[in-house]
Amino acid sequence: MISISYYRIKCIGCNACVEADPSRWRVSKKDGKCNLVGGKEKKGVYTTQVGNEELTSIEAAKKNCPAKIIKYHIK
Repeated sequence: MISISYYRIKCIGCNACVEADPSRWRVSKKDGKCNLVGGKEKKGVYTTQVGNEELTSIEAAKKNCPAKIIKYHIK
């Protein structure tokens, strides 16, 4: 199991995470920032749990993010 954390308030809306992992990330039509699909917000941090099969795409999204606001850890 993998836990993803995303600091949305710091998002610059560059779309790099969406390009790397379109099944997990979407661009908001309201403000142009990205949303973590399935993410739950708590104190400005969005988190979700996913299966290990998503590791490659999660790593790509994290690596591509110029704001460095995507984190994950394997449980």
